[in-house]
Amino acid sequence: MYADFLKVAEHAARVAGGIQMKHLGKPLEVEFKGEVDIVTKVDRLSEEAIVAIIRDAYPDHQIMAEEGTAKKGDSQYRWIIDPLDGTTNYAHAFPCFAVSIGLEVSGKVVAGVVYDPVRDECFTAVDGGGAYLNGRPIQVSTIDRLDRALLATGFPYDRREHADRYLVPFKNFLLKAQEVRRPGAASIDLCYLASGRIDGFWECKLHPWDVAAASVIVREAGGMMSDFSGNEYSVYGEETLASNGRIHTEMVEMLRLGAE
Repeated sequence: MYADFLKVAEHAARVAGGIQMKHLGKPLEVEFKGEVDIVTKVDRLSEEAIVAIIRDAYPDHQIMAEEGTAKKGDSQYRWIIDPLDGTTNYAHAFPCFAVSIGLEVSGKVVAGVVYDPVRDECFTAVDGGGAYLNGRPIQVSTIDRLDRALLATGFPYDRREHADRYLVPFKNFLLKAQEVRRPGAASIDLCYLASGRIDGFWECKLHPWDVAAASVIVREAGGMMSDFSGNEYSVYGEETLASNGRIHTEMVEMLRLGAE
C-alpha cells in the first residue's frame, strides 16, 4: 500500500546521502543552535534536496523537517525528515551519520527509510510489510538476558546542565549489560537494533525526526518500543526505549532504578 511512498523516500535519501559524501571531510562552516547543537551547510543542502523531491511527488503533503522546512495543511500525510542525523559526527568526518525520512499517516508512522551513505546501507520498512536492509529481510536479535546484551545510547543537548541525570542510568546499564556503545546517531542505533547488531537502546529528549523512520523499521523487524516506564511509545514523547522485546522488561527495571 505504501510502496510508492517508500520508493520516493529512498530516492530522496540517496540523493541527500550523495550530497553528504561529496562534502565529507572538507572544510565546513558550522553554526551553533545551542551550546553543543550544531548545523552545517550540508544539513541544509540535504534538506533542500529531500524536500524538493517530496514536494514534486506529493505537493499537498505536510512536511516536518529538522532544519526548519515546514508545510502544514489538511493532508493526512506528513513527512518527518532528518536530513543529516549525526551532524556532530559529520562535522568531524566521523563516519556515523544518516538520512532519516518517515511518513506519518493520520498520526501513525507507516513507512521509513534510514540511509547510511558511508556504508551504502539503506534500511526500509512499511507498515505490515517487514523490515529490510538493502532489500534483504532483517529481524531483531534473540538475546534474552540483559547481561548478554549489547546496548546503545545517546545524550541530550542539555547534558552539561543535567549530567548526573543521564549518567546514572548509563552507569547502571554499563554495570549490568555486556557492553554499551554511544555511536551518536539515534536513527542508526535503532536500525542496528532492528537488524540484530545491538539488543537494546535508550535515550531521552529525542525529536520526531530522529526516530520516526526508524520506529517503523524496529516495529517491522519484531522489536519493541516504549517510554522508560514501558508505556505506549510516541515519536513525540521525550523518552525512547527500544529493544528486541526479550530484554525490554529488564531495561524498564534498570531505568526505573536510575530514576529513584
